[in-house]
Amino acid sequence: MLEPTDLTVRATDGLHTTFGTVATVVGRAPGRVNLIGEHTDYNAGLVLPVALPHATYAAAAPRADGVVRIASAQEPEPFTGHVDELGPEIDGWAAYVAGVLWTLREAGLVSGGLDMYLESSVPLGAGLSSSASVECATAMAALGVAGRALDEDLQRAVVAAGIRAETEVAKAPTGGMDQSVAVFAEAGGALLIDFASGEHRSVPLALGDRTVLVTDTRVKHQLTDGGYASRRAQCEKAAADLGLRSLREATVEQVETLDDDLVRRRARHIVTEIARVEPTVSALGAGDWAAIGELFAASHASMRDDFEISVPELDLAVATAVDAGADGARMTGGGFGGSIVSILPAAAVEAVSGAIDKAFAEAGYGAPGHLIASPSAGAMFTEVTR
Repeated sequence: MLEPTDLTVRATDGLHTTFGTVATVVGRAPGRVNLIGEHTDYNAGLVLPVALPHATYAAAAPRADGVVRIASAQEPEPFTGHVDELGPEIDGWAAYVAGVLWTLREAGLVSGGLDMYLESSVPLGAGLSSSASVECATAMAALGVAGRALDEDLQRAVVAAGIRAETEVAKAPTGGMDQSVAVFAEAGGALLIDFASGEHRSVPLALGDRTVLVTDTRVKHQLTDGGYASRRAQCEKAAADLGLRSLREATVEQVETLDDDLVRRRARHIVTEIARVEPTVSALGAGDWAAIGELFAASHASMRDDFEISVPELDLAVATAVDAGADGARMTGGGFGGSIVSILPAAAVEAVSGAIDKAFAEAGYGAPGHLIASPSAGAMFTEVTR
């Protein structure tokens, strides 16, 4: 079972060891697991993510010469540049970090150089938003170095900076859910986000004797490999063919009139998935675990059959989790690999995770990883005291 770790000390020590720099600020931002509402954010829909206790920590200190030096425990080569040279042409892993610094500078929120070192306990490529965790931790650290006071306006600026870095620099056409929950999540709750209105609210998760288990299949996905972008383009085509601004405005009946079978199935997933979010909120509030099971099953089937973003490992993990005692399970994240999310009795965690391990071994798959998704707080920065 993968446990979260407070990496503040390792991040500050890493900064000193790598660059000889003493940290003044540490930014922190969590990964996330989405309970329901997949690929609906860029369709002006509803989503219900939870911030993980697993997070990225960014230790930073200011520089007077405009130089930017960034290193990560998860990457072999540091990045070095100058604030005047930062821009959308940055590539590789640094796009998610230096890209954020560029967008914050464009917004007039930071100006000088800095040294930064990142540590993370968010599994990479698992569909748990490791990239947004890096982006928002970076932004928090940079804003702390700049002496900014954290308020809602600055939180919104962090979300915007992360989205711009991901879409314009890293070239991953994501919809904004990951950055939003990384910043605005509250401990103990999920975050219901409406991407039509821009509103969000915390939904307390009184799980009682239930818990949220995430299983990482360790089948790696990349949001920049074309699969995600093609789904987004197909959704945009469906809305355009229906004469709508987005699929949030569409009904199932309208979707069924689309001539293109592929586009019709993509749109059907989005419309039915949006419709599953508020019933999931109600079922969680009522502790109606049978309803959760039905909603999760319908969501996974829709992603597998209509949106076609599942893989055999995800399907096996979902089926095994339910057979072993989970109330409900579904794939979560962008798809093409990554993780599943299960809601289950806390007493069944070992049985369910063990059953998935056994099923993967028998199928000849690599061993999966498991973590408990205790609903956690969003991004922040703290000053380092010596």
